[in-house]
Amino acid sequence: MRLRSAHRRTWRTVAAAVGGALPAAACSGVLDPVGPVGRDDANILIVATIIMLAIIIPTILLAFWMAWRYRASNTKAEYLPNWSYSGRIEAVVWSIPILTIMFIGGVIWIGSYKLDPFRPLPSKTPPLEVQVVSLDWKWLFIYPQQGVATVNQLVVPAGTPVHFSITSASVFNVFFVPRLGSMIYAMPGMVSQLHLQADHPANLFGVSAHFSGDGFSDMQFQVRSVPADQFAAWAQAARGGGPVLDQAAYAVLARQSQNVPPSTYSAIDPQLFQAVATQKIPPAPGPEPENPAHAGREVSTGGHH
Repeated sequence: MRLRSAHRRTWRTVAAAVGGALPAAACSGVLDPVGPVGRDDANILIVATIIMLAIIIPTILLAFWMAWRYRASNTKAEYLPNWSYSGRIEAVVWSIPILTIMFIGGVIWIGSYKLDPFRPLPSKTPPLEVQVVSLDWKWLFIYPQQGVATVNQLVVPAGTPVHFSITSASVFNVFFVPRLGSMIYAMPGMVSQLHLQADHPANLFGVSAHFSGDGFSDMQFQVRSVPADQFAAWAQAARGGGPVLDQAAYAVLARQSQNVPPSTYSAIDPQLFQAVATQKIPPAPGPEPENPAHAGREVSTGGHH
């Protein structure tokens, strides 16, 4: 009996943990947006879910009603053993999925136009330019206007649109900040465009949303949305000291490494992103030939932590 009670307590604990984790995940992710793109993404998800539930719930209820209505013991139910066709049933069966497709298709078509990642966000404030490079297994953020760069941390001013230019120096990857919205591919030899905005100060997180090898699970980055004056102070402090991100420093950074802590570069080669995107700089190397275990170890990026 005590064993059964222990099992019941264990299952209750698991159920409570899962029940608490699901709302928490929703509140800290796409259903708790902090910007206009994230809000529109969340609205599309909610509206599409409501449309589908409008079909699913009546269908489930009707299935239970049919099973109860036409059970063997109910002699009052109409019995038609030779029935083969009903125009009304055919009309209902075909009209419901057609209407569902029309409604969901309309929502998606409007959202696809409104949330086109290449489309700038309406704002009187000029956008902040950020160049993003996906590496094994870390993210490089270059601020060409401020002349600084960071690894695995993204700092943006609240209320200001951010224009991301995104590429990969290795394999395909996906850039995604759940509470800002719109995941988008980082592709070698190509540049993707994305416009996002955080409406108010917040601490967020970004992830890699595409499996890319051994270090994928730890390929995350910090996102801080701060007031404009704090962003300016942060950029000024970043320029105050630390290494320079030139092609030599980039060659070290591009080596495979895992669990890389956030770091900052005080100056950048202004042509570096273009050289990576056009593959004038060769794609990032894999494990070092003389040390095959290199890919599984944490290495220093050389940045200022």
